[in-house]
Amino acid sequence: MSMDSHPAKIFAGRSNPQLAREITEYLDLPLGRLVIKNFSDGELWVKFEENIRGTDVFLVQSTDTPAENILELLLMIDAARRASAHRITAVIPYYGYARQDRKDQPRVPISARLISTLLTEAGADRVLTMDLHSTQIQGFFDIPLDHLYSKIALLPHLKGKNYDDAVVLAPDVGSIAMARSYAQLLNASLAIIDKRRPAPNRSEVMHVIGELNKKNVLLIDDLVDTAGTMTAAARIAAEKGAESIHAVAAHAVLSGPAMERIMESPIQRLIVTNTLNIIKDKQFDKLEVISVGDVFGEAIKRIHDEESISSLFNV
Repeated sequence: MSMDSHPAKIFAGRSNPQLAREITEYLDLPLGRLVIKNFSDGELWVKFEENIRGTDVFLVQSTDTPAENILELLLMIDAARRASAHRITAVIPYYGYARQDRKDQPRVPISARLISTLLTEAGADRVLTMDLHSTQIQGFFDIPLDHLYSKIALLPHLKGKNYDDAVVLAPDVGSIAMARSYAQLLNASLAIIDKRRPAPNRSEVMHVIGELNKKNVLLIDDLVDTAGTMTAAARIAAEKGAESIHAVAAHAVLSGPAMERIMESPIQRLIVTNTLNIIKDKQFDKLEVISVGDVFGEAIKRIHDEESISSLFNV
């Protein structure tokens, strides 16, 4: 990265320190010294242990559960602003609360919008994130937002597997755009599952649009949470005569019964990225993790050097 009057410094919150280390390794930069601790009552305390006056600061922190990760990021931003950082970029590999992006019933918040407001008010000058659940969330921000795609890292891996007679399957209508993109880039056909969701975290599969018989199925979604949608889609694919079933998701939330459901499902492999820190208790035999450290590292380099990021998307 170029040496100028505003050197780049990268700091990590506690949500995903391993990804932050991979980013700094790619950039050949040391990870900045930052102390975050909890007082006995749980209150958070943040301190930069090096001078950041006039620097281009990048704060790496996914805002997954617990909500403490969001507050931790806000305090990091505020501390950097008060320490006279030249520019503050919130690097949020996984943007939590993105599924609450609209008022779909009375008396509920638009949480994704509130988080964007908090980040801006805390002092963030820019946001760098990956695979937002709803791309329109970019419009919630009045500051620049760079939106990366996990397929930059996942596609080379998938192409190396050389899937024959492949069909990319969208488990619901919300994932059609992502599935279509993968189908085009993999020169595969596209199938869609028409699904009705009676309640949050519960799904009911209706029918399949497309041919799955004797096909190698790639289930594509932006995230896997309780895995209800994904495993239901896999069962339908198996019933329709799929030769093999692999699942791909950017964000491995893996909450509740997700691991048990996947292990008991026809899914042979679940391929995810490390936008979220996948703790040991969430690792299992069918899981394969692809790093996005280089992708974020290259994006940070280009932001710092004022270069184009869109050319990264030419997979």
